[in-house]
Amino acid sequence: MDVRIAESWKIRLQDEFEKDYFKSLSDFVRNEYKTAVCYPPGRLVFNAFDKCSFDDTRVVILGQDPYHGPGQANGLCFSVNDGIPSPPSLINIFKEIHDDLGKPIPKSGNLERWAKQGVLLLNATLTVRAASAGSHQGKGWEVFTDAVIRHLNNEKDGIVFMLWGKYAQEKGKIINDKKHFVLRAKHPSPMSANFGGWFGTRHFSQANNYLVSKGLPTIEW
Repeated sequence: MDVRIAESWKIRLQDEFEKDYFKSLSDFVRNEYKTAVCYPPGRLVFNAFDKCSFDDTRVVILGQDPYHGPGQANGLCFSVNDGIPSPPSLINIFKEIHDDLGKPIPKSGNLERWAKQGVLLLNATLTVRAASAGSHQGKGWEVFTDAVIRHLNNEKDGIVFMLWGKYAQEKGKIINDKKHFVLRAKHPSPMSANFGGWFGTRHFSQANNYLVSKGLPTIEW
């Protein structure tokens, strides 16, 4: 598997790449991409680690699966490529930012601008078969992304972790909330958000206020 990531990630994750589970995972993913349509494009599978280095990471948003529709997934959780309509969850994220910080809802759902500011947009599973949500779960990606979270948890202090929905909160149980600022809410999908627990959580202003308290630059959401 061609792994293009920031050097500070490569140093920390090299051991994972050499483990048996990751070799099996690589074989599975290569075969899936050869025999079926999968997302994101191969060159963007590790985009989150390429656009946001370990050293620069100040905020982590944890997703589950890449989008499984044509042209959507770009390797950053909740993000879509320029020119692709924002999916419902992302629309609700933008609505909450508007309500929280007064920012206009952007025309593009490409969140690369966040990644470049130190927001790691991490899906638990980094690949998916087209039109088949969850199709690459349980193949080893979750082990890999747990290792990513452990490195951040153990080696850094004062990261803002945004855990939206039950899945993210379960995965985030390994995070030490005495060292880091952990924000929890319902998932922003309409099925969840429209029943309360997402809108009004003000996670984005809370994150920025915390970063200011640590003497760090805020995120331009």
